[in-house]
Amino acid sequence: MGELAVPADAYYGVQTARAIQNFPISDLRFPRAFLRAMGLIKWAAAKVNGELSLLDPKLADAVMAAAREVMDGRWDREFPLDIFQTGSGTSTNMNTNEVIANRAAELLGGARGSKVVHPNDHVNLGQSSNDVIPTAIHVAAVDLIERKLIPALRRLHGALLQKAREFDGIVKIGRTHLQDATPVRLGQEFGGYARQIELGVERARHAQAVLSEVALGGTAVGTGLNAHPEFARRVLAVVSQEVGCPLREAVNHFEAQSAQDSVVQASGDLRTIAVSLMKIANDVRWLGSGPRCGLGELLLPETQPGSSIMPGKVNPVIAESVTMVAAQVIGNDVTITVGGQSGNFELLVMLPVMAYNLLQSIELLATASENFAGRCVEGLKADAERCRQSIEQSLAMCTALAPEIGYDAAARIAKEAFRTGRTVREVARAEKVLPEDRLAALLDPWRMTEPGGPVGSAGG
Repeated sequence: MGELAVPADAYYGVQTARAIQNFPISDLRFPRAFLRAMGLIKWAAAKVNGELSLLDPKLADAVMAAAREVMDGRWDREFPLDIFQTGSGTSTNMNTNEVIANRAAELLGGARGSKVVHPNDHVNLGQSSNDVIPTAIHVAAVDLIERKLIPALRRLHGALLQKAREFDGIVKIGRTHLQDATPVRLGQEFGGYARQIELGVERARHAQAVLSEVALGGTAVGTGLNAHPEFARRVLAVVSQEVGCPLREAVNHFEAQSAQDSVVQASGDLRTIAVSLMKIANDVRWLGSGPRCGLGELLLPETQPGSSIMPGKVNPVIAESVTMVAAQVIGNDVTITVGGQSGNFELLVMLPVMAYNLLQSIELLATASENFAGRCVEGLKADAERCRQSIEQSLAMCTALAPEIGYDAAARIAKEAFRTGRTVREVARAEKVLPEDRLAALLDPWRMTEPGGPVGSAGG
């Protein structure tokens, strides 16, 4: 394709320089987690190729040393390529090969660009972009989930569970359809939130499991041409040990390279976690609304002034940031789903954008969960008196009377209470629908938060 100038101080080479020209699309670049995974794969490949006597020991050691520097982030500035590039990610695979080859050559006393270490013949030995890039996506995602997402979700789960215990003695009004419903304990609500995040941890583990089967070893089209029969298995054993999670060669390389159903499925798990966070964060916002003219059952930590014009206003900003993260992750899942439909014959050709969105979703869910736990949930307090007052004023209290006096009679009491501004208890007492001791027992808010009692319709 002719000559092309490469900056003298660059570790990347001509293929990267050409891709810089070809794809001036956006400011989006592969994240650190992906570059770490690429370096790890090249490091493990050089190690195994050396052990198989396919690569001279001195070359193998130099490639491993250079690849380790890529893993550690030393040369991140040498990866300038846009996410919106060749759909296989070939440009980024060659970017990685060139950086490692030039750095390895330098470590051996050669010059950058001398090809003492060749990017294709040595660094890419036994590999193709078509199996390396999808493998790097899986490795990066599995690693990020293990190191960041699961610990963050566990912290959030622990914070919610602690609030469930702390708030268990506080009875408040339940709400369905945004209308008053029968009483619940604030701790029961938070127990529900904690269970959502506990299931979120299980979903994150499931995402890891579906991503653990990788494409390495299939080379160009899935046949394994130019790869040693033991190459993939041995490389993945090394990679698994490094990330602390088991990874294995694909059962069928044609499936692993022509589709990315596992990435689509993993993204679905992440989307579900995002939906859980959206629900919890929105409930926290609503329960903390006020402080005087809202629900006001929760007192949120004051993190920053809420308004540039209204003095003293404090907003639920941490919860709001969580809802925006959830929206982004849900949008990322749509992009990944479209990308997953783009497998044509032997190769899927939206790998870079799928990688970017999947890894961003994991990062965002992890950081938002950690921040939500530390800056909001752990500092939540309850307004027990506000909760108590709302129960007594609720017309839904009549639900407890229905099994004994009938649905129609209970509804009539509720309507009368609403019309006159009195409570259900006051109307029922005035109309002497039940003896006082029985009325007190049925309208005990705590009793309504437990199973049992008279059997009857429970409303909706």
